[in-house]
Amino acid sequence: MKGKIIKSTGSWYQVLETETGKIFEARIRGKFKLIKTRLTNPLAVGDFVEFQLEQDDIAWITKIEPRRNYLIRKSVNLSKEAHIIASNIDLACFIFTLKHPETSLGFLDRFLACCEAYNIKPLILFNKMDVLFEEESEIVKDIEFLYNEIGYNTLEISSYSKLNLDKLVEILKDKTSVFFGHSGCGKSTLVNAMQPNLNLKTSEISDTHLKGKHTTTFAQMHFWDFGGNVIDTPGVREFAMIDIEKEEVQHYFPEIFKKREECKYHNCLHVNEPKCAVLESLETGEIQPTRYSTYIKLMDEAEETARK
Repeated sequence: MKGKIIKSTGSWYQVLETETGKIFEARIRGKFKLIKTRLTNPLAVGDFVEFQLEQDDIAWITKIEPRRNYLIRKSVNLSKEAHIIASNIDLACFIFTLKHPETSLGFLDRFLACCEAYNIKPLILFNKMDVLFEEESEIVKDIEFLYNEIGYNTLEISSYSKLNLDKLVEILKDKTSVFFGHSGCGKSTLVNAMQPNLNLKTSEISDTHLKGKHTTTFAQMHFWDFGGNVIDTPGVREFAMIDIEKEEVQHYFPEIFKKREECKYHNCLHVNEPKCAVLESLETGEIQPTRYSTYIKLMDEAEETARK
């Protein structure tokens, strides 16, 4: 029998059978080959699998189909391991909030680099626009312009005022999408606003630290009435890029990768090389310092991983 993982709690899974649409509780049987490195989870929501039924309609998963793509975060407790957040994604939506909680551009850039590395189309959603003052809205528009210039799609939204939710529905229709962002950025609230009958659990921002509380504790796929589905995920603190060589990192920053053709040396890493077009563009403001800073950090991390 064949199906798709629609919920993962760590030890148990829910599998949606392809032919009948029936949902089975499932467990893993046999050894699963993990991708290139040690992972904390052999299966993720979005995976296509084969399974067998035994007594009491318990499904035993016996095989995982090759993944078209996936997104990974660093494991919470084990820094050397990674955790697959979701797989076989058509569109990854990053929910950016200027405040309550504040989202850093570095966190956004890591997400975009991961999307580039694992061949996933991203969409940046600027959420909670209804709580921003005029000058804060202008800051969001400046950030939007920055990422539009690089080539990324963006949309300003609000779950409460319903700003642009009709446009978002058209974008997500008939796709497998996934919502990412810090805890408290409004992922579950957004899902509820687009389909109220799901009634996902939400909570307020912590007044003490202005950080979100974890309300989604495991990944789960929800199906839209308008077609397609969304994978709701726990708040992610840091994305991971595994098995990436230091020299490869520039491939995942489109504006840097484009400029490299103008560098004097074909193997330029854009750190301190002479006649480097990227460094020159950094001086003129054509390449943003925040993007370049994330690029350098990812190169350093790749080098450190290689040493270990």
